[in-house]
Amino acid sequence: MTEKARNRLISLLWLILAGAAAGAMAFSSIYIYLKPGLPSVETLRDIRLQTPLRIYSRDMKLIGEFGEKRRSPITIEQTPDMFIKAILAAEDDGFYSHNGVSIKGLMRAARQLVASGSIQSGGSTVTMQVARNFFLSREQRFIRKFNEILLSLQIEQELSKDEILALYINKIFLGNRAYGFQAAAHVYYGQDINDLNLAQWAMMAGLPKAPSTYNPIANPSRALQRRNWILKRMLDLGYIDQNQYKNSITAPVTARYHGRDLDLSAPYVAEMARKEAVDLFGDAAYTDGYQVITTVDSKLQDAARKALQHGLETYDGRHGYRGPEQRLDAELLADNDQLVDLLKEIPILGGLEPAVVTAVAPQSLSVQLRDRRVVEIPWEHGLGDIRPYISENARGPRLQSADELFAPGDVVRLRRVVISAEEVAREQREAQAQAQESVAETLEETALTDDPFATPEGLEQAREEELPQPREEWHLTQVPAAQGALVSLEPEDGAIRALVGGYDFRQSHFNRVTQAARQPGSSFKPFIYSAALEKGYTAASIINDAPIIFEQTNLEDVWRPENDGGTFLGPTRLRKALYLSRNMVSIRLLQALGIDRALTFAEGFGFERSKLARNLSIALGSSALTPLEMVRGYAAFANGGYRVEPYLLDQVLDVHGDTVYQALPLTVCHECPAAGEERIPEAEPIDLLAVQQEEGADEPLELRTLPVAPLDTDEQARPRAPRAMSPETAYIMDSMLKDVIKRGTGRKALAMKRGDIAGKTGTTNGPRDAWFSGYSPHLATSTWVGFDDNTPIGRNEYGGSAALPIWIDFMSAALDGLPERHLAQPDDIVTMRINPRTGLRTSRGGIFEIFRADRVPGRETYGNYPSIYSDDGRGTPSRDNEQAQESLPEELF
Repeated sequence: MTEKARNRLISLLWLILAGAAAGAMAFSSIYIYLKPGLPSVETLRDIRLQTPLRIYSRDMKLIGEFGEKRRSPITIEQTPDMFIKAILAAEDDGFYSHNGVSIKGLMRAARQLVASGSIQSGGSTVTMQVARNFFLSREQRFIRKFNEILLSLQIEQELSKDEILALYINKIFLGNRAYGFQAAAHVYYGQDINDLNLAQWAMMAGLPKAPSTYNPIANPSRALQRRNWILKRMLDLGYIDQNQYKNSITAPVTARYHGRDLDLSAPYVAEMARKEAVDLFGDAAYTDGYQVITTVDSKLQDAARKALQHGLETYDGRHGYRGPEQRLDAELLADNDQLVDLLKEIPILGGLEPAVVTAVAPQSLSVQLRDRRVVEIPWEHGLGDIRPYISENARGPRLQSADELFAPGDVVRLRRVVISAEEVAREQREAQAQAQESVAETLEETALTDDPFATPEGLEQAREEELPQPREEWHLTQVPAAQGALVSLEPEDGAIRALVGGYDFRQSHFNRVTQAARQPGSSFKPFIYSAALEKGYTAASIINDAPIIFEQTNLEDVWRPENDGGTFLGPTRLRKALYLSRNMVSIRLLQALGIDRALTFAEGFGFERSKLARNLSIALGSSALTPLEMVRGYAAFANGGYRVEPYLLDQVLDVHGDTVYQALPLTVCHECPAAGEERIPEAEPIDLLAVQQEEGADEPLELRTLPVAPLDTDEQARPRAPRAMSPETAYIMDSMLKDVIKRGTGRKALAMKRGDIAGKTGTTNGPRDAWFSGYSPHLATSTWVGFDDNTPIGRNEYGGSAALPIWIDFMSAALDGLPERHLAQPDDIVTMRINPRTGLRTSRGGIFEIFRADRVPGRETYGNYPSIYSDDGRGTPSRDNEQAQESLPEELF
């Protein structure tokens, strides 16, 4: 080498050295500049992956999920090894050998930066993606990329490779709100990550590069290309063999959207639970993976939803058809795509699907569904029953032809009805029998056993034969205009077992169980009667059911309360007055008790004094209360006289499954000694003819809030429920409320054929509200029907016609298979024979009534009515009151 060449080489080496030194100095300067702004890698060890809030029923049925990001974290040990290899083949096959940065990848990114002024792709290792996803933005700028490199080097120094890979597996965004591969496996395949095959693992491994571009649902062809490229990479890297490659590369694309399907429809419950969770945990409720287990029972909740929807639809059907929901322009009918888009924007409510009328015949309609099908609505599937709505009290005549009310472009509602194969076969046999036989033969000779389905043997034989296909029918209907609510409690501790706050949550988020304060009408009377029994009255006490007029400023100028129907019965026993719901008796009873005394007593059931009117109208249920407040009161009748507090959240688990909160509700303790019970102090009997005028109001009792604490309930006893009334009063009221069903306004419930049910109807002026609150010792349930704008529900509607059928449908399902339960009879309850006209004891005829032993009425004296409290001996009364009263003829009451 010549001297000249040697000098040039030395100069070149010095230039390279100087360049390297300058680069090192530049890198050091940038590092010194950026280092203070880099986050601490140690925080990655304690990182909390955003996991949504999930709401469950008590039997672990999912009823709600709240949170922007759908995530299900897993550990590296729970991740299939072959799937890890698919990720590394797709993203970073040198992951376990580099120090967090790929030089080749960075060189490629540098060339792109020089050529285009921006970084288009590549260069990012798994570690760099973790750095970006946890700490940095995705903005393609040089300073961000340099931060990413520095942070990746720092991460590699402080975390193990498995820790880094676990963060990547759980953090990366994979489309459709899925963060992390476990969540993505459920979204795209509806399965756990461990249950997928090699082709599906490769498909998922292709998502991080571009979740939209390589989405197997939105872009299956490009996703397939990406999957096959990853499979080839796995083959080249020796991760899989040739057979695995061939079998996987020919596998079809099986991905489809698997949204987190709810196991149970309970949106009002889910929303209530969400609010309570946010109250407990703040915004962390949406991200920290809490699992809220409610008190709701899935079977009862489903029965409640069906009962309320059916009851509202039945009520609505009695008041006429209001016409199509909307009418579309003729031009829109010609554009089928636009028509379908419009139908998809109309929500399905209560299972009723929207459809557009495309053609009208005299006795049928042709309608198009949102799935583009055109179906026929024959006359017998709802058209022939239509009577147009005029008002809540009037309907027009039945339609003679469909075109009287319908035209093409009308948006209507349909209910899908599936006729089972057995029912279709039965119909076919009946049709054949009618076609082959004369009318006389049909009436005289055809036996029920001709139907193969009429006997168990015939049914089994028919099942073995080839049955026809089930038939689908579509019936014309409409979304009810009225609304309703149903709530059911466990009487022993107030646990909410079922709650439906309206016809459909998608129609209205307004929860009428907790937010709709409406007048309960006569369903509030039992609390006035309970106060009377507690203070000295008996079920046989006589009160005059006669007209009364009040002139008081707080009740307007003149108040003339009336009974339903305008009739009056004269002197009436309390029992009979309650089951016949006589308004005048309730008013006179409250007048005798005194308003303040009645209000104080009502507080013992949990009612807030400030919500109750301070006038005699409260005897008729004039104070606005919610269904939840009413069912809390009725729970005391169901459990023997104890006040419980409704609660919904039973338990809250953290993301690891550990209990962080446990409800500690007030709980009835029937076995506890009497000394431990909080009883209401007894009072001396009052003069029935005296009207007490008490001045001033007591301070309202403070309502107990539900105790919720991070405690193990196995180590701490539940707080004891206080008494709302004495066991004797509770027992007598239970008997009186059972008579509401046996002999009074709740007689429709006799169809349930149970002796342990009781309750009270309620109807307000207008009428505007229909109620039924009732119970078995198994459950206490309140139902309400009315309009949100407080308009009348129709002059022929009552609690017994609108609300009671909903209660019956629900309670029939809820109590199915449960044995009858009755309150235990207290020791000092006795049964006496009385004259039903006077309420006094008699030895001749009469009826049986139950009394507290110290409040047995005096004997009859002809010519006058003595005091109802006897000064002489009590006698030896029978205690078999249930059998005695059941044997009495109804006309005696």
